[in-house]
Amino acid sequence: MMAGKPLKGKIVLITAGPTYEAIDPVRFIGNRSSGKMGIALAEEAAELGAEVTLILGPTHLVPQDDSIRLIRVESAKEMHAEALSIFNVTDIAIMAAAVADYRPRLVAGQKIKKSESTMTIDLEKTEDILQSLGNTKGKGQFLVGFALETNDELANAQDKLKRKNADLIVLNSLNDEGAGFGVDTNRVSLIFRNGNIIKFGLTGKQMVAKDIFEHVVAQIKDE
Repeated sequence: MMAGKPLKGKIVLITAGPTYEAIDPVRFIGNRSSGKMGIALAEEAAELGAEVTLILGPTHLVPQDDSIRLIRVESAKEMHAEALSIFNVTDIAIMAAAVADYRPRLVAGQKIKKSESTMTIDLEKTEDILQSLGNTKGKGQFLVGFALETNDELANAQDKLKRKNADLIVLNSLNDEGAGFGVDTNRVSLIFRNGNIIKFGLTGKQMVAKDIFEHVVAQIKDE
């Protein structure tokens, strides 16, 4: 366990929750993320003494620590803009949000009425927040990404680590019972740039947050 406030004086940025990509004024493309993991990370960072900003997508959950600066967003575009606006002064950034990969290319101004038996929605890619931060990452900044996989988990996570210029990928699999969206537990593996892999058993997300930050702090001290 880490004693004291090892992140005192550090600025930490965390994204959490889903994003909602509008189809019309009442419908959206989204996912089942609750934001629990990212909120746990934000609370742990604050407990360790960091100045924390949490960019949170649509969820009814909120951090309990009043010292955390909370920025509410809805779409990937909004989350991307907020993250980029403060990343240059950030020491540690953890992208734990489940950002939608695609959004409707055109958003209807009025509610779409049910008329035909089928409907086609033309989609376009959303902003890649982790990639954008990786492209602008400077010396002394530590960037963490999350990978939620259903197949070829380790290979996909290692590929993501390289492509996004991250320092650490937190891998979790939907194949693991008790891990993933909407639950209080998680089972993760930490994938490092030096090739090291650390696997953890199923535990509560607050403990997962502690485990992640224990290794982030150790990595920062070694640099």
